[in-house]
Amino acid sequence: MDRRTLIKIGGAVALSGTIAAGDPGGRPGPRPVTGLKNRVKGPVLFPGDKDFAAEIKGYNPIVAHRPQAVVVASDAADVAAAVAFASMSGLPVAVQSTGHGIGASARDGILINTRKLDHVTVNPGRRTARIGGGARVRAVVESAAAAGLAMLNGSSLDVGAVGYTLGGGLGPFGRRYGYAADHVRSIDLVTPWGRALRVTPHAHRDLFWALRGGRSNFGVVTGMEIDLFPIPSVHGGALLFPGAAAPQVLAAYAALRLPDTMTTSLAFLRAPGKPMVIRVTAAFLGTKDAGEQLLAPLLSLGPIQNTLAVLPYAKVGTIYNDPPAAPMPVHERSAFLGSFPVERLLAAAGPDAQLPPGMIEVRQLGGALSREPRLDSAIGHRKGAAHLLFLASPAPAEQAGAVGAAQQKVLDTLKADLSGGTLPTFMSAADVSPERVRAAYEPRDYARLLRIKKNYDPRNLFRVNHNLR
Repeated sequence: MDRRTLIKIGGAVALSGTIAAGDPGGRPGPRPVTGLKNRVKGPVLFPGDKDFAAEIKGYNPIVAHRPQAVVVASDAADVAAAVAFASMSGLPVAVQSTGHGIGASARDGILINTRKLDHVTVNPGRRTARIGGGARVRAVVESAAAAGLAMLNGSSLDVGAVGYTLGGGLGPFGRRYGYAADHVRSIDLVTPWGRALRVTPHAHRDLFWALRGGRSNFGVVTGMEIDLFPIPSVHGGALLFPGAAAPQVLAAYAALRLPDTMTTSLAFLRAPGKPMVIRVTAAFLGTKDAGEQLLAPLLSLGPIQNTLAVLPYAKVGTIYNDPPAAPMPVHERSAFLGSFPVERLLAAAGPDAQLPPGMIEVRQLGGALSREPRLDSAIGHRKGAAHLLFLASPAPAEQAGAVGAAQQKVLDTLKADLSGGTLPTFMSAADVSPERVRAAYEPRDYARLLRIKKNYDPRNLFRVNHNLR
């Protein structure tokens, strides 16, 4: 019999006897991790292995991982075993499904890839979906649409459904139903001790509050149950205008008076070697005629392209028409706006602004997004008028400084209009400092998050993220 000792850690079984103890201060040196192969069923890969590079690669290659090992978990038991192993060894744990919204680099310890936990089960009678920790939004959209239902998806359908939702989740139905995080029913979590918990509004209530906003600071989410909504179709699409029409478009957009059943965004789009264009998207839970009447001030300006149409919910991704997921270097900055400042937006992002290729998008808030939800969470800053997202790409490493300076100049121009914070869904590599993390939350919520973090992860095992220190 193997002489290694079975140790029970918070309900998960791990093997010990070959691993040195970790530094309780959270700064472990190199540790042997080859024993991981005996703990999990899924692949365990090390630097130099054939598929190692593919399994650690994220959507945004600006952030590169260099873990000691990657565990491609086959199920929740694999996740629990890997976390227990890391906890016992004093190694930090990083988690990735798609790597779309990753901010921090895993340069030590163990990376758990949850992409195989991609199950989606829809319950039409309860109007819910149970989704795995690695499921993409597209899979949830397609499964829900087959039952005549919808999730509160975002603009891209290729992001991880769990990370998107727990970061807030801002999508085309937000003004009607609120953030996606407001409609979570339960969360399956592996804690830093390798213990599996079912977290609900009634069981582990503090964790249920904290995970919706605090995301991966408290463990690995292996599954989640979310609400679905009876949205068989939507009147939506995009209007494109030439950059020269920016003053008229912004003035007409700012003057719109819309019901909560319509959610819009306005974006300045710059592509290499092409003139800037302005895109206005709209999603309306009503008739085509009513939707066009609401948007009449914009339609009267003569858009150069109009894709507004009645769409089956399964085609909701065509409203924003985000490019398919593929590794693409992107520098991201985001912020909440307290108003829609036409003149300052024109100065910061209009046709005369000297900016790198990319997108500056202002997403309309208000409606249900500004109201307190039935289930409280760490998603705050709900009184903003809009959310600003600045994506700059492509951005070679040698241009990173110039890109960052251009993004900061835009934010400085809009400083008087920033209401503080950002949505955790949009936090990026630019937001990993303690100051940026703190600013993402309301002060009282941040203090509460720290207390819960200290209770559940006192050694900060889960620190390869937008870390609550």
